[in-house]
Amino acid sequence: MIAIIDYDAGNIRSVEKAMLYLGQETAVTRDRDVILGADKVILPGVGSFGDAMGKIRQYGLEGVIHEVAEKQMPFLGICLGLQLLFERSDESPGVSGLGILEGEVLRIPERPELKIPHMGWNSLTFPRRGRLFSGVPEEPYVYFVHSYYLKAADEGIVTASADYGAHIHASVEKGNVFACQFHPEKSGDVGIQILKNFVEL
Repeated sequence: MIAIIDYDAGNIRSVEKAMLYLGQETAVTRDRDVILGADKVILPGVGSFGDAMGKIRQYGLEGVIHEVAEKQMPFLGICLGLQLLFERSDESPGVSGLGILEGEVLRIPERPELKIPHMGWNSLTFPRRGRLFSGVPEEPYVYFVHSYYLKAADEGIVTASADYGAHIHASVEKGNVFACQFHPEKSGDVGIQILKNFVEL
């Protein structure tokens, strides 16, 4: 069973639909026992870093997410879910993230030719091909919606990058913790392959 953590963020249902499409039993939940009893856990989300961390703390989910990471359960952060795994974000100064991974989330620099938020299809390159990208072609196109991007402290955990006004760390992998800035559930066949690879870990 796959637990999808419910902290009132946007986009949770589209991730649930993708898991059901892959034939997975899912639970959208904030129940500690259900989360810790799952085979795998997903932290999706669209929204503001500060608001999201406030909800995670309000619902008592911060400790549970740390337990999942420490128990070596496969864990996937998507979009805002990736950003929350890190230490801080320009979007919400003074608000600490989960700090499971080291790095910071920065505002995409303003440029006349760029639309922010970055919304649409962008190609990925693989500095090192992680387990999520098994069977995915080189330079695949995936779907992004974001105004802030990850700069991981350790580039060794970065498995996919994209360029949009900055060098974006688009996916990371460290042990049992995986995360994507883009939306695999909205990225067509490539995204389904990425989610299938997570399901099959």
